[in-house]
Amino acid sequence: MRFTTYLRHGKPRLGVVFGEHVIDLADAVPGVPSDLRLALETGVDLAAAASSAIASEAPRLLLSDLSLAPLVPEPGKTICLGLNYFDHAKEGGRDKPEYPWFFYRGKSSLIGHGQSGVVPRVSQKFDYEAELAVVIATKVPRHVAKEDTLKYVFGYTCFNDMSVRDYQKRTPQWTIGKNFDATGGFGPVLVTADELAPGATGLRIQSRLNGQVMQDANTDDMIFSVAETIGLLSECMTLEPGDAIIMGTPAGVGQARTPPVWMKAGDTIEIEIASIGILRNPIAAEAG
Repeated sequence: MRFTTYLRHGKPRLGVVFGEHVIDLADAVPGVPSDLRLALETGVDLAAAASSAIASEAPRLLLSDLSLAPLVPEPGKTICLGLNYFDHAKEGGRDKPEYPWFFYRGKSSLIGHGQSGVVPRVSQKFDYEAELAVVIATKVPRHVAKEDTLKYVFGYTCFNDMSVRDYQKRTPQWTIGKNFDATGGFGPVLVTADELAPGATGLRIQSRLNGQVMQDANTDDMIFSVAETIGLLSECMTLEPGDAIIMGTPAGVGQARTPPVWMKAGDTIEIEIASIGILRNPIAAEAG
């Protein structure tokens, strides 16, 4: 199954993707929440709801006509990994990490497919990062065994961890450079875990800036797999339905190039992950 979150009168709505169309789940199946996180928290059988929606007479909306929201508009937690591809660690002058470099993102940093990533007034060092995103389906027990972790994954989507590099480097903690408003592209569709290889392995991942390929790798190249990452996080915290884990970026980011390549107003950045889709965001200058 494939799901998306779109905007109706400015509010997020959960839909099942059926070919080129979207069917609003709450319209088709009364009682299904319009928010993916809430639907997962309340234990809705989204596969059954989606099947019922597809069989119903509910309106079909063209996906291309919709304004999309971040796939999970308000995750309880958005946990990101830095340096999770060896070549990216190497291009940044760092060794292969022995433990994931975790950091958080807040909800105000998230944007949907088609929404503008914003170059902040205070910096021009605005970079792209193609990443695989994981959405948690059900509560993950503390200290879960690695071999059991993937059964708690609902699905996968694309993420662009747009980064304000000079702010990122102002402190040993990367959080500030990763949390400017409108810098986290998230979507456009979630593919349920059963449609992909376990842990979403073997998928080509690319970023393209104005059509030029900037990053080109495979999810097999991740240092810490999805299964291992969930296990490590479970040592520390309870992962909950609708939480998102952003799995790091491969080599080819703008800051590592000679000369550096920074995104600017008027650019378009695309993140493509095979069998999942293309996340596209125009780039705009901060207003005012």
